[in-house]
Amino acid sequence: MSKSTPNLAKIIGLDLITVGRLPLIMLFLIFGSAMGVVFMTHHTREAITEKDQALVERERLDNEWRNLLLEETALAEHSRVQDMAKEELEMKRPDSDKEVVIDLP
Repeated sequence: MSKSTPNLAKIIGLDLITVGRLPLIMLFLIFGSAMGVVFMTHHTREAITEKDQALVERERLDNEWRNLLLEETALAEHSRVQDMAKEELEMKRPDSDKEVVIDLP
């Protein structure tokens, strides 16, 4: 009682050869289409990842820009500049009798 089991790969191969070239061509086209879908999905996911990284970098740079604007405002404050002029540069306000006013024509 020995039954031989049919070789499925051999049967499919023989069918593809004997039926004609159309099923074989269709098989390759379907396989190529499936590989194209996989390829495009991979590249789309890479592009989305790059976009997300660029958005994170933009947010970081926006925060740094805001901090720099705050620092510039603080450093350019009139009272701070006046204090630095008095202390570091030893400047003082001129007396009113030493002021010279020039009128422009």
